[in-house]
Amino acid sequence: SDVTVNGFKGVERQAQKYYPELRYDVHFPAAKPQKDLVALLHADGAQGVTDWIKAQNQLLLTDTTFRDAHQSLFATRMRTRDMLTVAQDMGNGLPNLFSMEVWGGATFDVAYRFLNEDPWTRLKKLRAALPHTLLQMLFRGSNAVGYQNYPDNVIKAFIQKAADDGVDVFRIFDSLNWLPQMTLSIDTVKQTGKLAEATMCYTGDILSHAHPKYQLAYYVDLAKQLVAAGADMLAIKDMAGLLKPQAATELVTALKDAVSVPIHLHTHDTTGNGIATYVAAANAGVDIVDVAQSSFSGTTSQPSLESLYYALSGNQRQPDIAIEKAQKLNRYFQAIRPYYADFSNGVTGPLTDIYTVQMPGGQYSNLQQQARSMGITDFEAVKTMYAEVNTLFGDIIKVTPSSKVVGDMALFMLQNHLTPDEVLAHGEQYDFPASVVAFFKGDLGQPVGGFPKALQAKILKGQKPLTVRPGQLAKPADLKAVRAALVQAGMNEPSTEDVLSAILYPDVFNAYARKQRQIGPVTKLDSPSYFQGMRIGETVSVPIKAGKTMIIQLNAIGEADASGMKTLYFTVDGQKQEVQIRDAHQKSAGLRHQLAEPTDRNQIGAPMAGKIVSVAVKSGQEVAQGDALFVIEAMKMETTVHAPFAGTVTHLYVEAGALIKSQELLAKLQPCVTKQ
Repeated sequence: SDVTVNGFKGVERQAQKYYPELRYDVHFPAAKPQKDLVALLHADGAQGVTDWIKAQNQLLLTDTTFRDAHQSLFATRMRTRDMLTVAQDMGNGLPNLFSMEVWGGATFDVAYRFLNEDPWTRLKKLRAALPHTLLQMLFRGSNAVGYQNYPDNVIKAFIQKAADDGVDVFRIFDSLNWLPQMTLSIDTVKQTGKLAEATMCYTGDILSHAHPKYQLAYYVDLAKQLVAAGADMLAIKDMAGLLKPQAATELVTALKDAVSVPIHLHTHDTTGNGIATYVAAANAGVDIVDVAQSSFSGTTSQPSLESLYYALSGNQRQPDIAIEKAQKLNRYFQAIRPYYADFSNGVTGPLTDIYTVQMPGGQYSNLQQQARSMGITDFEAVKTMYAEVNTLFGDIIKVTPSSKVVGDMALFMLQNHLTPDEVLAHGEQYDFPASVVAFFKGDLGQPVGGFPKALQAKILKGQKPLTVRPGQLAKPADLKAVRAALVQAGMNEPSTEDVLSAILYPDVFNAYARKQRQIGPVTKLDSPSYFQGMRIGETVSVPIKAGKTMIIQLNAIGEADASGMKTLYFTVDGQKQEVQIRDAHQKSAGLRHQLAEPTDRNQIGAPMAGKIVSVAVKSGQEVAQGDALFVIEAMKMETTVHAPFAGTVTHLYVEAGALIKSQELLAKLQPCVTKQ
């Protein structure tokens, strides 16, 4: 009902529902895989699986369609319902896949924040649908599936619960390639009996000397350290598609000489050379590569499964895949892709400027959505600033969450019309995004070569940076207290999964839980109805359980009353029902956004567009210089607005929950000398 009245953010309203023609009509019977790797893992452990991998001559494949492919193409918006429709047939039709990547990365956050889904439920249902396929997740080391460091007991509990619920392969990485951030995760995964795939993130170009920190010797040394730390497998995570074919040959050859564990290559086809890179890597001896179903492949996603199969025709390493079945499965993804067109990043071909910009494929569509929400429509300007920020930061490795730091800073600088030189000269004057402050404080760990000291001092404004692993200093999370708080908030018997989610994403999870209590689950709705709502006269069939379908028809929508409420008139299984929804457009029609006067130092303006998350002060309150006044959030980027001088808050113009424009007037301060 809410989407019917107010729409879904980022989705263009249609005059009538669009149902793509589903050509997928083939269901494959259960097929015996070349080797049941799930059974092998349970019987012989990780060593049994890695020994089997090394004995194979044909190239093995991981299918990323259910995780990184849609994260990279349309901002992680694929719904569980659309996965479960085809999941069992993917397992039956492609039984010789090494694994399917189905979880982790941004899928956890987005499921709660935008899809009103429980990601743990997604994992359990996919485990049930794919009993003989290894399920893989992307795990951000000490950042888990979040954007900050978490206490060690949270990392351990999360890994154990993920393993219990169905994850077999944990691809563990650190956004700065800092080994201390990965060792706890590697050890914990090994204790569960699952596969610990330790990861090196690839950046720069080993074929040139433009990035002296990231040459071949650096990667070989890192690989040896990861294996010494207990890695069962080694992943090369080429998150931006920077690994060129010749570089792949040299890197894989060197790694095969240096370590004895299987090597798993992940790339994005952003620059257009993904298939060539994979063929070169296959010829150099790589064991496994990541691919996606053709309709969800290419550009910022992974290379096509089907295209790679044909690219290796006549090559002894051609994968053992039933190509006809793969092509039939692809018809389904071709048919449902229009559901997600509004979230598409708009990339229609190779972007060779990424060799310079170095933006990860998984960030591309998400950063576009973030920029649009802040009123920034020139994405070329965003990419240019992204590269400039990377240089300003000292050429760091860029993958979530470090890539988010670079993206947040780029958007912040564009909104505030800042250049790198101005940041270096006057950085102490600005309230930088929280992620940027946390990065330079050492909350994400230590970058290769250290931080640029002058910039770090400007951003931290006297705060002392960390030099040790953040989790080493963090107090253990009190899981019992979090569980009790959830019960007090109205949740009936919170699960361990609920408790962990509340720790990782407290605001996002609590908002999800409140919405579930208000409207119940919406996962049964078809995707066009979920994203588009209903039109008058339209009928929707909602499968409730086996043999039970609810028929809903929208008959009319009343005009908004004085308080902005609209009444929707439905027929549900033959019974008349009415629902009242507040029309957000009516509510905001009378709002006027007053901008801060830049020449009046007493007026506090918003550094960016977004939503007021919290107001830390009251009118009449005295504040010291640097005290927090507001927290603003825009598409997962938070910025704290601080008092620029000591004074008294004479007026507040916004409250928590308000949507604001960049430079909008938030408060007025009267200078005083009583607070220092």
